[in-house]
Amino acid sequence: MNRIQSVLEQDHKLLSIYFTAGFPNLDDTVSILKQLQDNGVDMIELGLPFSDPLADGPTIQESSTQALRNGMTTDKLFEQLKDVRKEVHVPLVVMGYFNPMMQYGVERFCQRCQEVGIDGLIIPDLPVDVYHEQYQKLFQQYGLLNMFLITPQTPDERIRYIDKVSEGFIYMVSSAATTGAQSSFGDTQAAYFKRIGAMNLNAKLLVGFGISNAETYQAATNHSKGAIIGSAFIKHLEANGANSVADFISQIR
Repeated sequence: MNRIQSVLEQDHKLLSIYFTAGFPNLDDTVSILKQLQDNGVDMIELGLPFSDPLADGPTIQESSTQALRNGMTTDKLFEQLKDVRKEVHVPLVVMGYFNPMMQYGVERFCQRCQEVGIDGLIIPDLPVDVYHEQYQKLFQQYGLLNMFLITPQTPDERIRYIDKVSEGFIYMVSSAATTGAQSSFGDTQAAYFKRIGAMNLNAKLLVGFGISNAETYQAATNHSKGAIIGSAFIKHLEANGANSVADFISQIR
């Protein structure tokens, strides 16, 4: 069983943390991974920096720009991760855009992911039908799960299709906006969480975009398996440095 599938079966609400590989400094990636694991994070999403991150808000865009300036590349990330599974055992997901993966070579990318112990991918600009028809068998060959995003505007029919194709979790975007921290959720978002939860989907749901503190984490997990925090964590790293992970996690749960 894939590590993602294993953690989704655990009997508690999950906390997944996203950060951009190579940020704040080029060689911080593995240190941050270890600290996140040591502080009880259930799953980690590694952002692969891209020059045109369409789904990302300004905080993640800026971290991506900084990581690229620092010298982060796809090959550099795989080099940093080559021994990571000797110490990091939680599920690792690479979140990135499809264009750099195509330039790298999709099969080559999948192969390198398998070699370093990546468990899955989140690719916001890879449509579920294209994945299903052209890439699913390739991803399965290399033991990779692919997670899809849904928003409040995603039609129920498409959500059902995503659920049918999904082997991991569904990334439930809290709003139609780009990523970014919020202090609380409104009635509209609460109704959306409840509506999707009531669909009784087979795949587990993790909520992302706008999770920044204990209040929003709790609200997001009332109708889902867990929550994903990105922008708030990146802001914390920027302000406090790469050795401040424990302080941030202690504020969430």
